[in-house]
Amino acid sequence: MGFARTCSVALLGVEGVVVEVQADLEAGVAAFTLVGLPDKSLSESRDRVRAAIVNSGETWPQKKLTVGLSPASVPKGGSGFDLAVACAVLAANDRVDPRDIADLMMIGELGLDGRVRPVRGVLPAVLAAADAGYRHVVVPDWTVAEASLVPGVSVLGVRSLRQLIALLNDELAPEEDEEPADGRPDPMLAGLTLPGVGHGTGLADTGTPDLAEVAGQGAARTALEVAAAGGHHMYLKGPPGAGKTMLAERLPGLLPPLTRQEAVEVTAVHSVAGILPPGRHMVEQPPYCAPHHSATMQSLVGGGNAMPRPGAVSLSHKGVLFLDEAPEFSGQALDALRQPLESGHVVIARAAGVVRLPARFLLVLAANPCPCGRHGSPGGMCDCTPSMIRRYQGRLSGPLLDRVDLRVDVEAVSRSELIGGVGSAETTAVVASRVREARERAAARYTDTPWRLNSQVPGHELRTRWAVAPGALRSAERDMERGLLTARGLDRVLRVAWTVADLAGRDRPAGVDMERALELRTGVRRGMAVATGDQR
Repeated sequence: MGFARTCSVALLGVEGVVVEVQADLEAGVAAFTLVGLPDKSLSESRDRVRAAIVNSGETWPQKKLTVGLSPASVPKGGSGFDLAVACAVLAANDRVDPRDIADLMMIGELGLDGRVRPVRGVLPAVLAAADAGYRHVVVPDWTVAEASLVPGVSVLGVRSLRQLIALLNDELAPEEDEEPADGRPDPMLAGLTLPGVGHGTGLADTGTPDLAEVAGQGAARTALEVAAAGGHHMYLKGPPGAGKTMLAERLPGLLPPLTRQEAVEVTAVHSVAGILPPGRHMVEQPPYCAPHHSATMQSLVGGGNAMPRPGAVSLSHKGVLFLDEAPEFSGQALDALRQPLESGHVVIARAAGVVRLPARFLLVLAANPCPCGRHGSPGGMCDCTPSMIRRYQGRLSGPLLDRVDLRVDVEAVSRSELIGGVGSAETTAVVASRVREARERAAARYTDTPWRLNSQVPGHELRTRWAVAPGALRSAERDMERGLLTARGLDRVLRVAWTVADLAGRDRPAGVDMERALELRTGVRRGMAVATGDQR
């Protein structure tokens, strides 16, 4: 009889649970039993492991073999347990010293020929191993760079089961084939991406577009800068061709690069989702996700038949989620965004378990003024009836819009702005520098607090700890008395006013900053108020 154990990781969303893989050999009829709540793909590992061991030149034990995955109550899936199962079987059969693998964390899929294939979710799996106290991890050679992002963990990359056996036994490791030299894609990397997702799901595969390419739209450009500086959500409304999509696509370029911690969080989500391009082991720029308006609620917030997978709100974590033609999305899908907009995460409950996914994103909604898009245009050629316009605009619920800080009317660009303004607009680099300075002012103000952006500060804290200039709240208070602002709306106006003040270099919001914040919040122009507002 023989017994051995090693460890692997079961992923629940982007969080990992350490799983002990135990192998027990007993005298009896040869059989291979896998227990511990495995799914279909994990149950098939019995055949993959048997073929991989035999084709690696080792002997398969002709005994009763039982492999247990503990804790048995945690659902387990995927092919990433193959390597741990194979090593546990070999150690139970005395081919490898059981003591050498007892404290090893192993992640990887096995091919029938014994080669170790990469799997998705290596980064969150290694993070879970490090949190559990493991300091030695074995991963496929193709994912060593991704696993090495976790500090304090020694990472060993292997290309085949033969190599790992030789290394564990202090033998000369055999050489394995390198990547194809004829320019063909390496088939070993197929497990890192899901079919059909493409890079546009969350990572841009082209260069960052420049804000200078947007003609005119002075008010919308200002709102874009405020949104980037304070992390405020936006609603862009205007006729087709006015530039709503162009503005949204340039918002990620105004955001500062991700910090190390943020980059690890975003990379973990993209690794689990299978949209991390091979060879790009870390996401360093804010992601941009723009799903089609036919997207379901599950594709937006996350879901799946078994354990839920990240949706668009998680793929745009620390970046931008752009919903073009927002009224065309289903009302159920749009209202599902309300919780993550407030909490910064989404909790998905399924029969197989409950998953908590990060979802701290910057939302940009874009819509036409009516179904035909010509309502309010100078030509007056709108064919929509008033009831059609009301129904179309009513598809965006009040509670959802109440969580959007900035509402901007994007007007059609005039001929003079389109032709005469070439080369006169500010570039992304110039605006991004102001955004960075404003964020630094906010971060300095919120030192020793859990917040870094104005949009993150609770309204009670903002009203009691950081006072605005005397008399600056008069207009907002009047709007609240008239029912034009809710309590949540007043808090959001305060947050926007602090961002406007940070961009202007003021220590606290003055009356002019509150007027500008109200204009951005309500979409109602207050030109005279801004010009004559309280400047104290």
